[in-house]
Amino acid sequence: MAGPSRRGFLAGLLAAGMAPQASWADLGHPAYLSAGKSPDGSFLLAGLDRTGAILFRHALPARGHAATAHPTRPEAVAFARRPGQFADVIDCRTGAALARLTPPPGHHFYGHGVFSPDGRSLFTTENAFESGDGRIGIWDASDGYRRIGDHASGGIGPHDIKLRTSPDGQHNLVVANGGIQTHPDSGRAKLNLATMQPNLSYLSLEGTLQDQLILNADMRLNSIRHLAISATGTVGFAMQWQGDAGADLPIIGLHNPGSAPRLMAEDDPRLRNLNGYGGSVAFSCDGTQIAVTSPRGGVVQIADCTTGALLRELRLTDVCGLASDADGFVVTTGQGLLAQLSTSQADRPSHIRARTDLAWDNHLIPIA
Repeated sequence: MAGPSRRGFLAGLLAAGMAPQASWADLGHPAYLSAGKSPDGSFLLAGLDRTGAILFRHALPARGHAATAHPTRPEAVAFARRPGQFADVIDCRTGAALARLTPPPGHHFYGHGVFSPDGRSLFTTENAFESGDGRIGIWDASDGYRRIGDHASGGIGPHDIKLRTSPDGQHNLVVANGGIQTHPDSGRAKLNLATMQPNLSYLSLEGTLQDQLILNADMRLNSIRHLAISATGTVGFAMQWQGDAGADLPIIGLHNPGSAPRLMAEDDPRLRNLNGYGGSVAFSCDGTQIAVTSPRGGVVQIADCTTGALLRELRLTDVCGLASDADGFVVTTGQGLLAQLSTSQADRPSHIRARTDLAWDNHLIPIA
């Protein structure tokens, strides 16, 4: 008698609740996610391998900003640019939509989100725009991404959010509360510059405020926007200056809970080249260097995490997306480039990995 077919075997496993769960390995281990714009003006989220080859595309209804990858399943969530009203859950094997998340009435998304370590929960940065309060939305990723609640972000204008693991193995959320109040009726207008106060908030997964960094008064208009976490739990943060143009102020800093921040390249005149704008931030794989991009300045700057000194600068038109790999840093541009940047040479890209006809958006999200 012939043995059971593979289809019949898998059907039996499924009926018994034992079917193998899809993983990122089924997709060939993609390296990055990035939102982008096609030549015809349509928007998408793409999955890229390390060479810059596109593995999948998912059409977005409007401009995207950032994304987050599920820790085990080949799923990603693409977030609208603020003030956003959609977040698409994507099957990265096919690019198909699994769900479209909509914030509750009176809220909008701020462009970022992150999964819990076990992948059961998704946390999203949101604005409760009538009160102006920052909120962290909570979605049950094990039950069709059902909305199950929200809690305070620790400030106004939460933008980026990351999962941090402390040296003792504890997990918490780090939130970049940019301090800028907005309202959809006013578009992207900044409504509270006279009183804005950014902060960096550390929250338990349940929402308890554990620690908070508030910058000095002379940095009050330096909106904390984007985050990176080193392997040892150090938080890197990138800021965007909301004051008068031309200020030579630090745009990247380092922080550990319970300690004072360390601002990078404080006295270096090349800070002016960033044009007051940190677009993306990333640590080198060994944690010894931190890089920041500025599409407004058309530069990438790399600083030494020990001394704070600015080590090198690369000029690259419309550069913003940034991630690290074993060879240094990887950047994307609005001109369709994905380029390798060595940690030891930065006067030019050491290797252009790929050129496309897509305009890559703000962030290059690594898939762990």
